[in-house]
Amino acid sequence: MSIFPKSAFALTMGLSLVGLSSCALGQDDGAGTAPTSEEKSADLAKFDPCTFFKPEELTSYGVSTQAEDFTLVSFQPGCAWNGKKMDIALQKNEDETVDSLEKGAHDEYTRIKIAGRDSARMIVAGGEGTGGCITVVPAGGGIVLYQLSGYMRDSVADPCGEIEKIAEQTASRLPE
Repeated sequence: MSIFPKSAFALTMGLSLVGLSSCALGQDDGAGTAPTSEEKSADLAKFDPCTFFKPEELTSYGVSTQAEDFTLVSFQPGCAWNGKKMDIALQKNEDETVDSLEKGAHDEYTRIKIAGRDSARMIVAGGEGTGGCITVVPAGGGIVLYQLSGYMRDSVADPCGEIEKIAEQTASRLPE
């Protein structure tokens, strides 16, 4: 059994930044013109990952209701919540999209649907089998990253399934 200590959470989830290119892809708004990055990310700019989860949700996930800063780089702010078996984190990125992240280096990048949104399951390069997983959900012209990291490889039987369940339950509240 391999131990996955708390300090490794930041390292593993920080590796997810390797795939971030900080380039937003323009999308047609249906009127024939693509909105600017500023217009697309206005809703996401107002979104606060640190106050997103309700206390009763956090308790049901087995993590603390106390948010801790989880901003590893300025363009991807977020918070983390610690538990006995796992940590979860939520970050936003106004510049990336589900499509742009696919081009990065990953052990897994699988397209999935979360709350009717074209999303993705992502395991960072070198992260396979470490007890962590990221669900990438489009929101407000950018993305929100739901992240789970088990303290030990087997502390969470299905890390991707668990974080996808959390995303499915809450993603309807994310900015469109």
